[in-house]
Amino acid sequence: MVDLFVYGTLRHVPLLELILGRTGPDLDVREAHLPGHGAFAVVDQPFPAIEEREGHRAPGLLLRGLSQDDMDALNFYEGGFDYTLRRMDVTLQDGTVCPADVYFPEPGLWPTGDVWDLAQWQDKWGALSLRAAEEVMAYRGRLTAAEVAERFRPIRIRAAAWLAAQDRPADPDHDLSRDVVVHAHKRAYVNFFAMEEMDLQFRRYDGSLSPVVNREAALVGQASVVLPYDPRRDAVLLIEQFRAATYIAGCRTPWMWEPVAGLIDPGETAEQAAHREAQEEAGLSLTSLEPVTRAYPSSGASGEFLHIFVGICDLDTVGEGGGLDSENEDIRSQILSFDALMEGIDAQIYQDMPLVTAALWLARHRDRLRRAQTM
Repeated sequence: MVDLFVYGTLRHVPLLELILGRTGPDLDVREAHLPGHGAFAVVDQPFPAIEEREGHRAPGLLLRGLSQDDMDALNFYEGGFDYTLRRMDVTLQDGTVCPADVYFPEPGLWPTGDVWDLAQWQDKWGALSLRAAEEVMAYRGRLTAAEVAERFRPIRIRAAAWLAAQDRPADPDHDLSRDVVVHAHKRAYVNFFAMEEMDLQFRRYDGSLSPVVNREAALVGQASVVLPYDPRRDAVLLIEQFRAATYIAGCRTPWMWEPVAGLIDPGETAEQAAHREAQEEAGLSLTSLEPVTRAYPSSGASGEFLHIFVGICDLDTVGEGGGLDSENEDIRSQILSFDALMEGIDAQIYQDMPLVTAALWLARHRDRLRRAQTM
């Protein structure tokens, strides 16, 4: 049996219970602290690192009597972040000193800032971390901790998208707790994207439940799509890049003309993502965003949810874009007149549905946008 002291996100008991697969009454958990150390927020990350610092004491929980399976589960969850266990003396609330293992990061791995605040983390990141941990732990025994760590960003993007979907208005005509019955849920595949599969029944229009059906969905997350438009020049900017998905599907023209687009990171708004992607992919600063729609582009196959905008800009100020090397993006851009864009739409030369959607919206609102520039 192992005693473990935790000082960071594992102090959030619902997360701890999810990882261990058992609830509080089955756990021996006691408040404690590690003298001469502090838990400090990692710069640009939603978790802390522990550091030895005079005059500090790191608050935490002492988990007593953990089994080898418990430790295997915790090491799987934490193991992709280059932590090692060190034996330390921790102090309970009554002053009792107990030896316990503590997860320490590799020295110098994480730049740190202020003292980490558990309550602030719970308020901002608690729900997302729980949803992400559900997916992470589903891969235990199938992936290594390092393989999960490589996929952790898209896992968190999917978790944020799921929470955002839960926050959208409920269906007024259906009670999901009654009208959908899930018999099995399998996370069938994961890489940058994921494939999830369910055996389920749904309420039919005659009031009966359907037979049990097997359905799957490609899960991507939320994305922002923005078509840059310069009302003064009456022109748009399109980008072109190779799309492996269309090539895999058999498309003979997998270099696609598209609007600027990118996944929304956790903690980021759709609008912030649109501005960021415009800089990264096209070297553009947008002056404002016009919302076009929010929708699922292929609701029969994918859970991806799009926030589509037209971005007002000055196309005389296009800078260096081209995408990110870290994401293997190779992007070129093209400026064309509104009339040329619509000729292409009418000739059906564009194969990207968000581009077609944004272009048709622009056709309806173009006069208003151009008038606004002359006021």
